[in-house]
Amino acid sequence: MMKQFTTSVYILHAGKVLLLLHPKLKKWLPPGGHIEANESPPEAARREVREETGLEIAFIKQENVWINRWNATSFERPFLCLTEEIPAHGSEGPHQHLDFIYLATPQGSTTPIGKDPMEWFTPEEVQALESDRVIFAETQEVIEVIFQHEALLTP
Repeated sequence: MMKQFTTSVYILHAGKVLLLLHPKLKKWLPPGGHIEANESPPEAARREVREETGLEIAFIKQENVWINRWNATSFERPFLCLTEEIPAHGSEGPHQHLDFIYLATPQGSTTPIGKDPMEWFTPEEVQALESDRVIFAETQEVIEVIFQHEALLTP
């Protein structure tokens, strides 16, 4: 099965998370998309957020060690990695997304601008959405875990 590398970003601000209504899936998801050639996962995450929301972000880091040497430099570690099963759609066959999932806060403006509907949700509002109809159950689960751990909510 074909595998594609992707990235997603849960953007957190004032006790809420920013979700976009995915135009094809019609489900609330965090911003994200495919990693392009010669792009690292954090570079792709920043680019996708900027393209989809107009926001600049700072990652919430959870590093075990940070290396900054002439021959080796750390890059931001994802909060979570998922293999997501993507069904066939149109001319594209079924495939998998290997998703690098980050946590971030907005830097500067907190007003998103984009072509797709987007909204800041409280954790309670996310849990009230109908699972697998308007939001994936795993999206709800990730958001629930994020907001259960106060240490994750600050950069």
